[in-house]
Amino acid sequence: MQKLISYPISIIYYLCFGLTLVIFHPIQWFCLTVFGYQAHKKSVDYMNFFLVRCTNLLGTTYKFENIEDIPKNVPLIFVSNHQSLYDIVAIIWYLRRFHCKFVSKKELGKGIPSVSYNLRHGGSVLIDRKDPKQAIPAIKELSKYIEKHKRSAVIFPEGTRSKTGNPKVFSQSGLKILCKYAPSAYVVPVTINNSWKIVKYGFFPLGLGNHLTFVIHKPLAVKDYSFEELLEKTERTVVQGIKI
Repeated sequence: MQKLISYPISIIYYLCFGLTLVIFHPIQWFCLTVFGYQAHKKSVDYMNFFLVRCTNLLGTTYKFENIEDIPKNVPLIFVSNHQSLYDIVAIIWYLRRFHCKFVSKKELGKGIPSVSYNLRHGGSVLIDRKDPKQAIPAIKELSKYIEKHKRSAVIFPEGTRSKTGNPKVFSQSGLKILCKYAPSAYVVPVTINNSWKIVKYGFFPLGLGNHLTFVIHKPLAVKDYSFEELLEKTERTVVQGIKI
């Protein structure tokens, strides 16, 4: 019955979602061109506020735990499991004070109103997963960027979304580069639960009435650990928090 009800609600949701992206595309361009980075960031923040509100039409709710434990005025590397695109929308809005930048696949850099523009111009990096040589300097530049400006990188080491919520093995390459070139950063493990349930039927219809939780775990100073220790602690912490 829920799946049947979700068909008309999903149509309304996608109309609102698409309209938000179309409206904010020229707003982003204007803010960046005329006023620069800070104005552009505000436009992206509020675009994601409206995208979060769109998901409320699906009965989706959000809870972020332990945000107050995140260090301030230092570079941050948020390391999280990945369950759906709704992870990204929520992170941008609820963690907006930390200026989150993403390591994203290059395919997202074109063709999507607002989203592609922000990825190309907002400080995130686009990588070709089939070309590791291209990815290394791109992630290196992001590392230096967050180190210099005391902003944040978000990386999903699983490499792709989990369709069932079950975690995949973390890849070390991207995180290793981020840690190497942002030595004063803190790695912040994040566990996401229930995001996958929004797309449990695929992209249409969408799942209804899901409560998404984002648990912020104890930050780990990069300088205090070897990379092997840091990766092991981070992966174990994230995975232990996943509830299927």
